[in-house]
Amino acid sequence: MEVLCKIRDIYRAIAAFEQLFEKEFDLCLNEGMALCSLSKSGQLTSGEIADLLGLTTSNASKVITSVEKKGLVSRVLGEKDKRQMYFSLTPDGKKRIEAIYGNTPELPEILKEALHLN
Repeated sequence: MEVLCKIRDIYRAIAAFEQLFEKEFDLCLNEGMALCSLSKSGQLTSGEIADLLGLTTSNASKVITSVEKKGLVSRVLGEKDKRQMYFSLTPDGKKRIEAIYGNTPELPEILKEALHLN
C-alpha cells in the first residue's frame, strides 16, 4: 500500500510540474519530451517518437500534429523510402527547446528524489 501512496504523490507532483511547464512554454509534457527527443536525434519517424515517449502511435500522432501546428516541428519525406515520414525541429522549435533547457521550472522535491537529483 505504501508504494501506491508514493506513486500517487509522484503522479501529483508530475501533474503540478506539467501545469507550470505548460504555463511557461505553451507545451504539455509530451510535446516538450517530443521536442527534446528530436533535439537529441535530429530526425525521427512517428514510430520512433512513440517508442521514445512510451506512447501509442495514435497518441504520438496527436502530439506530433500539435507541435507541428505550433510551427515547432516539420515533416519530410524519406529519401530512400518515400512512404516514410521523418520529423525534425524547425528553427522555432530549436529556439523553444533552448528556452526550455535554460529555464525549466523547479521540480517538486519528490521528483528530485525519484530522479536522484538531490
